[in-house]
Amino acid sequence: MDRGQASDHVRANRAVWDGWAEGYVESGRKGWVDDKPRWGIYGVPEGDVGLFESFEGGDVVELGCGTAYVSAWLARRGGRPVGIDNSAAQLATAAAFQNEFDLRFPLVHGDAERLPFDDESFDFAISEYGAAIWCDPYRWLPEAARVLRPGGRLVYLGNSVLLMLCVFGDDETPAGNQLLRPQFGMHRFEWTPSPDIEFHISHGEHIRLLRTCGFEVEDLIELRPPADMTETLYPFVDLGWAQQWPVEEAWVVRKAG
Repeated sequence: MDRGQASDHVRANRAVWDGWAEGYVESGRKGWVDDKPRWGIYGVPEGDVGLFESFEGGDVVELGCGTAYVSAWLARRGGRPVGIDNSAAQLATAAAFQNEFDLRFPLVHGDAERLPFDDESFDFAISEYGAAIWCDPYRWLPEAARVLRPGGRLVYLGNSVLLMLCVFGDDETPAGNQLLRPQFGMHRFEWTPSPDIEFHISHGEHIRLLRTCGFEVEDLIELRPPADMTETLYPFVDLGWAQQWPVEEAWVVRKAG
């Protein structure tokens, strides 16, 4: 299926993730080993988030699957997953884990803005980061809607709007308690010196886009680190900040019909 040419950010992010892939092997293996899902950068337990609450098995697509541990979790819960990712190097890691853990499902090299799947092919779609922040929502959300069957759900997790307004963007300076950029017009984020290109839009824009795509919003979940966590895991935000304001948020939406 010809879905047109890849966007400039898709090509740029493919090169970035091919270069980053080696650094995600061990965290990917940890996800494959541990069958108790934990979400986001703080590993918030599924019981505190509920991204699988609406999952009832069936045909599943993981949009930006990376090392595909989320697809592995879904396969072990009776799903029939397909993982798609923009990075061939990430998919090579995922394929190696399939052999290591003797659990196999299709892995597709492609981008979520141009899905190589027929209309209404899936019952459930999910993205933990992946497409949720490295694809343009005005491109990937309509594609997700296209490939979901009526009544199918899309679940995705990424950085919160508030973090994106407060984070410095240099990967080293922790987010503070001041707004550093406007909310109106937020969309494409290009960081220096990081070469990746991210996308984040406001809640209002997000809801309007989802409705245009035929989705009904069922939940917006703001993640908080576990209470027993004592260390900051990423330098761009410290644990004290994350305990007061959401670093990450997850959307649960349903295709009408």
